[in-house]
Amino acid sequence: MNTNYLDSAIKQFEYYKMLGEKTMAQIADDKLFWQYNEESNSIATIVKHLRGNMLSRWTDFLTTDGEKEWRNRDNEFEEEVLTKQTLTNNWNEGWNVLLTTLNSLKEEDLDKIVYIRNQGHTVMEAINRQLAHYPYHIGQIVFIGKMCAEHWDSLSIPRGNSNQYNAGKFSKPKERGHFTDEFLNKEPNDAK
Repeated sequence: MNTNYLDSAIKQFEYYKMLGEKTMAQIADDKLFWQYNEESNSIATIVKHLRGNMLSRWTDFLTTDGEKEWRNRDNEFEEEVLTKQTLTNNWNEGWNVLLTTLNSLKEEDLDKIVYIRNQGHTVMEAINRQLAHYPYHIGQIVFIGKMCAEHWDSLSIPRGNSNQYNAGKFSKPKERGHFTDEFLNKEPNDAK
């Protein structure tokens, strides 16, 4: 094993963070609190849940259980009126804890055991668990964003452009890279 795993995991988390941010930037502030029905979550609620999960899982990651005593998970799903700035601050707080923790890990940490609700995971398994969990919710944010946006700028390959995109890719020599390299730090349509 080498640190390519950690580098790849960090890039994937950063990619999903970017997708959430570019979605929220495309919709009106009031739409961040829109719910389809009583059983669904708004983008604001999903952000609140992600923040709670990230703070709990990644604070003192190697030394304490990932489900902290101070976490109130049920409250994460209660709707509350926040400003967009507060929502953005909450979003960034969770991601900062996650990314700071991941960037502090070393190759020798990957096989260490950490606990989530008393269930042991290797560090790699714990990272993979969250790499499945967070994109699940980011997908919800993107789906809601597409429903609420007045105009939607695609975050990946726009409809009808797959052949053109693939032709551009296959016209270049094969290369080693991470799939997120062309998307991170670019505007939504730059990578098409």
